Amino acid sequence: MSESGMGVHVLLADRYQLEEMLGSGAMGEVWRATDQVLGRPVAVKLLKAEDTTDIERFRTEAQTTARLNHPHVVSVYDFGSDHGRLHLVMELLDGWTLAQERSLRGTVEPQEASAIAAQVAAGLSAAHRQGVIHRDIKPANIMLTTGRTVKITDFGIARFTDDTAATATATGKILGTADYLAPERALGRTAQPASDVYSLGCVLYELLTGRPPFRGATSLDVVRQHVAATPPPPDLLNPAIPRPLSDYVLRLLAKEPEQRPSTEETAARLGTEAAIGRRDRQRAADRQGTQEEAAWPGAQEVAGPSGTSAADRQSTWETADGQGARDRTPPVAGRNITACAPTPATAPPPPRQSRAPATHSRPGKRRRQVSKAVLGGVAVALFAGATALGAALDSAGESPASPVSPTRTPTAVTDGPASTAANATPSAAIPPAGPAPAKGRGDDERHGGKGRHGKDEKGGGG
Repeated sequence: MSESGMGVHVLLADRYQLEEMLGSGAMGEVWRATDQVLGRPVAVKLLKAEDTTDIERFRTEAQTTARLNHPHVVSVYDFGSDHGRLHLVMELLDGWTLAQERSLRGTVEPQEASAIAAQVAAGLSAAHRQGVIHRDIKPANIMLTTGRTVKITDFGIARFTDDTAATATATGKILGTADYLAPERALGRTAQPASDVYSLGCVLYELLTGRPPFRGATSLDVVRQHVAATPPPPDLLNPAIPRPLSDYVLRLLAKEPEQRPSTEETAARLGTEAAIGRRDRQRAADRQGTQEEAAWPGAQEVAGPSGTSAADRQSTWETADGQGARDRTPPVAGRNITACAPTPATAPPPPRQSRAPATHSRPGKRRRQVSKAVLGGVAVALFAGATALGAALDSAGESPASPVSPTRTPTAVTDGPASTAANATPSAAIPPAGPAPAKGRGDDERHGGKGRHGKDEKGGGG
């Protein structure tokens, strides 16, 4: 593969389609590519230099990373050479480096910084168990995915703990970065797991304070401070840092390797610090919410004494009142809901629905009462008329019969109201006018068997 062909899509090793350059460094380039065989996106790291030392480092990175399988260590898929150029195929991460995160935010909150450092420590612990020492832990070699998962990358200068002869260094070169270099390594001693712990302490210090532990005009000035100087406490630069976390960071930066905690202990302790930070933030949020709720007048009434909703209280109010919202104005917000219910001494008004049937039933009842009064009046009138007629017949023998005056109105006593008797029909209360009825045969016998003219009608008037 020629150098001029790198500007366009290139098929590497007849399998990896290079698409976009993601970054470039002193040793090589990193490309976004597609694995044509497996059909998945990958990251391909190409060795740029042809120096023997660089080639050895490149091979070391492939070998050491391939030995690791951990969620916080970038995975390696393949290693090979195409047209004399070495390449390393790794998982493609969707995210950015921790250096970019810090440059954008300045400082990171203690709880979040502790969580990030705990993940780095967990990944380093897995590497140390496999006998691998990274030797170049720094923000640029720590990836942070969009899901806030940490991935350790670039094991280019890593070494195995059992390989005392492997130095992978050249004259005049410092392995690692001056801002994160452990004191023993600056003195030329062999790297050990505690060296990665020191570098992690420098990274955490920078996340919390926004600056590395030591700063100088040159890299050599910084290296000298790592050996002899003491960094200022992190909480002195950022008062928001809890004192226990600040003290623990200084433990990570201890000058002597044996005074530093192990990566396992560091992962556990920083994970605890992150959990405590999350708990404190949640409590603070809860307290703030409680204060805001208490400061809001009428909040308890709106919520209801037992957590009932506004719709439930509206329904309760309508039920207790006996009328709907159409008949009454809802209670003012903030008042006790029991004020809307009627007192026990006062009977609630009847529902609106029962009024219409009651209105239609009253005329019928009144008509039934009038009918009973009329019938009673008619009966009394008939009885009075019959009494008067009997009296007239009894007096017929003593005085000439006279017809009943049509204007005579008998006096009737009724059980109903006076207005009812007045409304009685005249034809029913007064007997019809006309000649007196003819006397019956019984009447003639009572008066001596004489006829109308006083003569004996027996035998035809003889």
